[in-house]
Amino acid sequence: MAKTKAFEQKHYLLEVRLRREEIDSFADYPFCLAAVRHLTTLTLHPAVTFIIGENGTGKSTLLEAIAIAYGFNPEGGSRNFNFATRSSHSSLHKFLRLSRGIRRARDGFFLRAESFYNVATEIERLDADASGAPRIVDSYGGSSLHEQSHGESFMSLVTHRFRGHGLYLLDEPEAALSPTRQMALITRIHDLVVDHSQFIIATHSPIIMAYPDAKIFHLSDRGIEEVAYTDTEHYRVSRSFLMKHEHMLRILMEK
Repeated sequence: MAKTKAFEQKHYLLEVRLRREEIDSFADYPFCLAAVRHLTTLTLHPAVTFIIGENGTGKSTLLEAIAIAYGFNPEGGSRNFNFATRSSHSSLHKFLRLSRGIRRARDGFFLRAESFYNVATEIERLDADASGAPRIVDSYGGSSLHEQSHGESFMSLVTHRFRGHGLYLLDEPEAALSPTRQMALITRIHDLVVDHSQFIIATHSPIIMAYPDAKIFHLSDRGIEEVAYTDTEHYRVSRSFLMKHEHMLRILMEK
């Protein structure tokens, strides 16, 4: 019992469970997606959990639903954000049950690479409307996120806005980052994990998913499987290509 309690204290989110009994048909969207069709319970890592798989398996849909069920804005941001540029999220969050740890996160953020522009715009709007209140952008490094490159603005977010003791959900963060910046992200993730943070990350990046001792859930039409890093297709294909890139290119470009 003491071991279980200590384990729970490290989590903000323990498990994600699909209320399958409430779903009328798994032929309908989003329940037809591999990420949902095979989902029963995901037991999350207290530090870092990766969700990986091919395009179309539902990684982003699942991460989005977890974020909304936890209380984040569907387009991203902290739990204090409440705006909608275009309502495109699925109803999946209504069918998830989140098991929470005994500790409450002091901080949190949901990053969607595809809608981070909208978050930056909302920050500017709120700062323009504020009457004497502290500027929100100061929490992101003080410079307009729109006046930075996509990668720079993202690193400003994780460096300045992520404060620790938080739950952070990242959807394909590599979309904005060079390989060097992806390695810098690993460093920042580790700093925040040491500072009692928990991450759930949907990614294709073999660099980012190399974070040690993380859980990696691979989604496919065969189901949801926990895999080791070196067993992921991302690692094996990247390693094979880089080790024998000339040979691989000849194969790829043969007529």
